[in-house]
Amino acid sequence: MGEILKWLLFFFILIALVVIVVYQLMCLADLEFDYINSYDSASRINFMILPEFITHGVLCLIYLLTGHWVMLLLALPYLYYNVRLYTRKQHLVGVTEIFNQLEWEKKQRLFKLGYLIFLLCVTLFWMIYNALEDDEM
Repeated sequence: MGEILKWLLFFFILIALVVIVVYQLMCLADLEFDYINSYDSASRINFMILPEFITHGVLCLIYLLTGHWVMLLLALPYLYYNVRLYTRKQHLVGVTEIFNQLEWEKKQRLFKLGYLIFLLCVTLFWMIYNALEDDEM
């Protein structure tokens, strides 16, 4: 039962990350269609960036502490990319440059979303596998 609870925790953390990235994509789409101005869009996106980075770091730390090495290895490239953005101070969206970088920012978040959905599918598979294995015993 403990293994299923671990996978449920991983699942809900990944759902939170997906929600954060989708929110950022919605802010970019609202900006693209002129529903909000660039200042509001940039401030909303920048407000969600650090929680995204911290949440993913916590997820990787939990993978490490629980001994799920394969999932840790699958999650490390995303963590490396976030750390690289943060150390180069490229993680925040600029208010004045957001229109010029709109396509790049959308592609970046769509790639992150695809990667998180892949991790979510793998997590869901292992959660179901452990539930069925636990049910057989």
